[in-house]
Amino acid sequence: MTCARSLRNVLSGSDATADQFLKDLSHKELEFLKHDWPTWAHDHQLPPQGLWRVWMLLGGRGAGKTRAGAEWIRAMALGHGWATRRPVGRIALVGETISDAREVMVEGVSGILSVHPKAERPEWQPSRRRLEWPNGAVAQTFSSEDPESLRGPQFDIAWCDELAKWRHARATYDMLQFSLRLGDNPRQLVTTTPRPVPLVKSLMGDADTALSRAPTRKNRANLAPGFLTALKRTYEGTRLGRQELDGELVEDRPGALWSRDMLERARVQETPELRRIVVAVDPPASSSKRSDACGMIVAGLAEDGRAYVISDRSLKRARPADWGRAAISAWRMFEADCLIAEVNQGGEMVSAIIAGIDAGVPVKSVHATRGKWLRAEPVALLYEQGQVAHVGAFPELEDEMADFAPDGLSSGHSPDRLDALVYALSDLMLNEPSAPRIRRV
Repeated sequence: MTCARSLRNVLSGSDATADQFLKDLSHKELEFLKHDWPTWAHDHQLPPQGLWRVWMLLGGRGAGKTRAGAEWIRAMALGHGWATRRPVGRIALVGETISDAREVMVEGVSGILSVHPKAERPEWQPSRRRLEWPNGAVAQTFSSEDPESLRGPQFDIAWCDELAKWRHARATYDMLQFSLRLGDNPRQLVTTTPRPVPLVKSLMGDADTALSRAPTRKNRANLAPGFLTALKRTYEGTRLGRQELDGELVEDRPGALWSRDMLERARVQETPELRRIVVAVDPPASSSKRSDACGMIVAGLAEDGRAYVISDRSLKRARPADWGRAAISAWRMFEADCLIAEVNQGGEMVSAIIAGIDAGVPVKSVHATRGKWLRAEPVALLYEQGQVAHVGAFPELEDEMADFAPDGLSSGHSPDRLDALVYALSDLMLNEPSAPRIRRV
């Protein structure tokens, strides 16, 4: 593997160096190099070091998951030293459907047949749904639609493709486990775009699982020009984009005030003319590494009464002077009415800091008399009623919203962005005109 990495460094060097290196190789050496997977693979496409029973490769669309699976099966069947000490004899290939197993895993552009040199290529027997290698290794295809078909056969290894989409995921996976009983070290590769289904989450948390992750951009060189640019323009930061392009597991907290679907429905690409704009600030107690972030949200109210979240300007580990200047910059950039801060959670500090930078910036002080969850409930109701829109995507803010718990925390931390959002939307849509006074500082 070290030799392959060194070779990769040579090939990724200057064009002149790489060209000269390739010119000095014989035809046989060139043919070997063409099919030497460790030379060309990304790190996430090679099996992890150490002991594992399940290698789970979570990746975005086009991240090279299928190619990694096909190359691992080839190496295991033929006994390539970078993957195994000796060839395996029996292999299970499990796809969402039989058609997927054949058209993606076996016959696909990055499938098993395509990654083999002609002399090593296994024979595909469609009627028997199996591959046979010249050395006697055999692979059989199965479908998640028929778990019982895995009752009886036995295998050394398995490749499970797109597990998050399997129809009878748990039943099929369980039957497969009983079949992995041959050889010295039965194990399996799971390649899938992540979705928050129970089996995927269970395997991710299993001590016997080695996890690899890969966003689509890692495989940019092998994708059509403009593919990533076009998709990022539309989907970057959205739930679909984070799942399908970044390979993230994006899930909801049971009983949360906001669901991912609710937030997706609230998404728009542009904002109408706004009659009011505010910048809400939830400052941290300090600027240390352990301190909370400074939540800073810009939102506005349109003539039709709908609110629009325009920008997330939150800062991490920022000093008071830093977030003070950032808040004033947002106030000016968006021509906001005022800055909003909660008095009993730093509002007086905000007023003093803003006054020290620019005394002409108006700060509105709001008083919180209820806990975070109770304050957030009426704002969540506005989302349910379709009265709030997000102009674009705000991944970090939306993560806090989707994981917000009754204890007032999100993923175990203070939801600073969410706090600022609640201040902003409450002021725009829930407060009476005579409520919090505007105070010049």
